[in-house]
Amino acid sequence: MVLSEWVRPFRDEQRNQGRSPAARLHTKQPNPLIAAPPKAASVGITTIIFDFDGTIADSLMAGLKITNRLAKEFGFAPVTPEQLRRWQDLSSYEILKEARIPFFKLPRILRRFKAEMNQEVLTLQAFPGMREVLLQLQSQGYRLGIVSSNSEQNVRDFLRSQALESVFEFVISCPRVLGKSKVLKRLLHQYHLVPETVLYVGDETRDIDAAHQSQVRSAAVTWGFNSPRVLAQHRPSFLLHQPEDLTQIVQSAD
Repeated sequence: MVLSEWVRPFRDEQRNQGRSPAARLHTKQPNPLIAAPPKAASVGITTIIFDFDGTIADSLMAGLKITNRLAKEFGFAPVTPEQLRRWQDLSSYEILKEARIPFFKLPRILRRFKAEMNQEVLTLQAFPGMREVLLQLQSQGYRLGIVSSNSEQNVRDFLRSQALESVFEFVISCPRVLGKSKVLKRLLHQYHLVPETVLYVGDETRDIDAAHQSQVRSAAVTWGFNSPRVLAQHRPSFLLHQPEDLTQIVQSAD
């Protein structure tokens, strides 16, 4: 079975979760986009920082192909369809534990992953509607940036291929799988940003956790890796089911 054939049901299941009433019950708000207490929206958002893979770029199939290619070299088992479906409901930390990859190997694996992704990045596409949303946010005066575990070169190569590079004020690569909070804190200081005015947008539980640790607001997207259920359990400020939802929440927070 080719990779795309077993990724497709996984993606369809995520979309169904995103639209189901059960998934939206986790928000505990009349507005299905809001997952945190109402007071979180008392200060306007001026800066929006994005994760890259699974948030802007649809890179899941490319990432799986690279991961399974590296499995033998680094001594871990290839990812099966069953594991992928299970892992969508686990936190990033739980996935790392279940994969049984020693933490000391992660930096080397991540470096190799980024190098391999450089061969794939120009084949990637933005999620439907994302490019238009990014251009709209820029035209409305929001300050946009990217913090990603992918390499800066890979991200910039993709942005150039999509005519989006000028949209972002900064692109920063995080050298650690679970180290985004330190990068976000450094950004707040470097750009003199007030945490309450910053929104971090990502598709994994580690993105929500990094936002919490940095005291910025978070928007979890349901079209990426983690399921709506586990994302909601990590209490993002907002839970988004389509890119267009982002324009609604930043305007409602003003």
